[in-house]
Amino acid sequence: MLAILLAVAVLDPEQAGSSLRFVVDALVSTAPYLAASIAIAAYAGATGADALVARAFSGRIGAMIFLAALFGGLSPFCSCGVIPLIAALLAMGVPLAPVMAFWLASPVIDPAQFVLTAGTIGTEFAVAKTAAAVGLGLFGGFGTLWLGRAGFLSDPLRPGVGNGGCGGAKMRNPKPPVWAFWNEPERIAKFRAEGMKATLFLVKWLALAFLLESLMLVWLPAETVAAAVGGEGLWPIVVATLVGVPAYLNGYAALPLVSGLMAQGMAPGAGLSFLVAGGVSSLPAAIAVFALVKRPVFALYLGFALSGSLIAGIAFQAIQ
Repeated sequence: MLAILLAVAVLDPEQAGSSLRFVVDALVSTAPYLAASIAIAAYAGATGADALVARAFSGRIGAMIFLAALFGGLSPFCSCGVIPLIAALLAMGVPLAPVMAFWLASPVIDPAQFVLTAGTIGTEFAVAKTAAAVGLGLFGGFGTLWLGRAGFLSDPLRPGVGNGGCGGAKMRNPKPPVWAFWNEPERIAKFRAEGMKATLFLVKWLALAFLLESLMLVWLPAETVAAAVGGEGLWPIVVATLVGVPAYLNGYAALPLVSGLMAQGMAPGAGLSFLVAGGVSSLPAAIAVFALVKRPVFALYLGFALSGSLIAGIAFQAIQ
């Protein structure tokens, strides 16, 4: 972060100050999510309640994937805002498959964005985007489950992030929780340690993600990216997916842009692929994902985002 800020300060001193303010403002706006996830993770670790949370995600994992994808499609989290919750779930030992389902579905759409999408582009498009979110979650969740049962992804987290695995140590060695942890000095110390560890981890990676976001907003405007995906046929859908994956895209700001391009002849499938891919795996969000999991899982996440967005766009275009 310091290297990036120094380089920007040399090239564009005014932008360095603007980016720094953007990072601070973004962290402040996500502070409620950060505080809640940190407190939950620390409390769960200090009391031993993380074993109960992990066990709640075990058993009928297929049903859990369905619920995670459905809840993800209806939740009000953005691609970066969902990271603290994902970190807490993985650290508690929740299996990767339902987490992946929620992770992929959550950033695509939320209730407020559904209403705005319906008003800007149309109800059919809003319904298609919601279906794409849930479908992407199911695609990623069951794909992850299959790979896990085939012997892959047995240890998805980076060292020091948590001990999730496929079930996690919290599930393998369950102990009764102690809800009033403040009565035991050792548990108080663990609460503080877990809270500090989660705070440092989340803040440093989210700060880097927001810094990159601030630069992309200035140097890679959404208008420029969206203009590159116009046209009809299959190829614009492919281009829209490839461009949407790395490009930062604010779901609300992009809607009028995509609506205008569709009015000028852009394929609806390309518009859907662009919005889905941009929402679920923008570069700032990908950086945050990279901080949590090992490289094979990170590559799998991007692969699901890329292929799922492409499939959603092709399917939507086919029914037009």
